[in-house]
Amino acid sequence: MTAIQLPDHYEILQVSPRADRETIERVFRHLAKRYHPDNRDSGNTDAFSRLVEANRVLSDPEERARYDVLYEQVKAAQWRIFDQETTRSEIAADSRIRNAILALLYVARRNDCMNPGVGALELERTLGCPESLMEFHVWYLREHGLIKRDESGGLAITAAGVDRVLERGGPEKPVTHLISAGEQMES
Repeated sequence: MTAIQLPDHYEILQVSPRADRETIERVFRHLAKRYHPDNRDSGNTDAFSRLVEANRVLSDPEERARYDVLYEQVKAAQWRIFDQETTRSEIAADSRIRNAILALLYVARRNDCMNPGVGALELERTLGCPESLMEFHVWYLREHGLIKRDESGGLAITAAGVDRVLERGGPEKPVTHLISAGEQMES
């Protein structure tokens, strides 16, 4: 079964799922000024488009109610599947997550050696791994000197981390979500 592709409108607007309409509108206006394509300093057409769509959905009570039902289903499925995977073999799952983090940071470093940093939220979103679990693996990899924070605050792979990835034959495949809603577990 394939995962439901549902943009996280709350994350895009940087608000809690419990935020009221007034808060959503206030945050939207602030972010819209920042990402509007006419803003020469921080304009971003893609981010602005996602922001407008998130605001459209969350500002309409009926649209938001429909979205919230799907949002909760996707979140519940991610946690349920992840719990099954870690219960089955926590060590194997942890290793898979760490390897995926290293692979993603390896590709980022290889693609732009001078600006290799990947933000924590981008890493969590790309890998589909909950923040609370990601923190453990980031800590572990930092303690072993395989990743570090760069000057901009992003996470970047170190030379030791590159060596680890290459020792294992390089990144296995393009990094995708570690968990997909409805994904079948192998025995």
